Amino acid sequence: MTPTDRPRLAVRSPADLIAAVPYLLGFHPADSVVVVALRGRRVVFAARGDLPDPGADPRPPARHLAGVIARQGTESATVVGYGPASRVTAAVDAVGEALDAAGVVVLDALRVTDGRWWSYLCVEPDCCPPDGTPYDPAASEVSAAAVFAGQVALPDRAALTAQVAPLDGPVRVAMRRATARARPRLAALTEEAAETALVGGRSVRSAGVAAVRTAFRRHRRGERLSDDEVAWLTVLLTQLPVRDHAWERTDGRDGDIGLWTDVLRRAESELIAAPGSLLAFAAWRAGHGALAAVALERVLATHPDYSLALLLDDLLRRGVPPSELDGWPAVGFPGVVRRRARRRGVSRGS
Repeated sequence: MTPTDRPRLAVRSPADLIAAVPYLLGFHPADSVVVVALRGRRVVFAARGDLPDPGADPRPPARHLAGVIARQGTESATVVGYGPASRVTAAVDAVGEALDAAGVVVLDALRVTDGRWWSYLCVEPDCCPPDGTPYDPAASEVSAAAVFAGQVALPDRAALTAQVAPLDGPVRVAMRRATARARPRLAALTEEAAETALVGGRSVRSAGVAAVRTAFRRHRRGERLSDDEVAWLTVLLTQLPVRDHAWERTDGRDGDIGLWTDVLRRAESELIAAPGSLLAFAAWRAGHGALAAVALERVLATHPDYSLALLLDDLLRRGVPPSELDGWPAVGFPGVVRRRARRRGVSRGS
């Protein structure tokens, strides 16, 4: 689910829309149903779902997708199915019916496969021939404009998932050793906290605040954190006051996404919950819903009960726009929004 707050792409035809979809999602979809939603003439949201399995009822996922679209306050939408007609047609029909029921006007319903597109709503053979209309996304002005604006469309969703995968080899060996050095440091602080809760608690939080600030400062200067710095940060992030401080400082800036991606990929498996959730939060704030989704998938596969990941996963599945929660988070109680000053130049989504 991806709110769009990126450079505008001029879409004047079905071929233009098809060329734009990978840049709206961040990857080229396959075996998917995509809904591109508009407010007026502006694309404001793109949502993707997997095609239902053969024989499965397409209506429940279609109703969910339509509900997400309607929640954006959109007026109209185009449905695009990717794959063979035997799997796409029923899914596209179900989504179109669900959008109609939700009060969203369906402008067109398309099927895309093997370099051709078909319209389910157009019956004029001159503009919509029965054997489909060939298109070349690489030759599209939309693709050229997106690339010029710095937008990226990865080959597929697997390529996006690889961007948050753990680093192996010598990096993993070094991080395992660095984490083994970091754990006794945290144990010493938490033991102090047990002896004198006030002073010890402050010691843990102070160490965490310092580590978080160092990480942001180093990353802004284009410097990569050392293995010991990443290890120390990840063990400190297991403490909720530290995690919440990092959460408050995280927004939708490219630097935030870059920092937490690096920390997530280098962190030991048992320590990925916080950095993965912080990456998902930063990506969601920036309108990169697909990146947020794959980060959360990795976290929840290892830590299925991590509350922040579950909260963000729910927001993504319901298609909640980041602008509805401006000022988030109110640390200590994730259901409450606390206003804070907006930072200049930060993408807020729609």
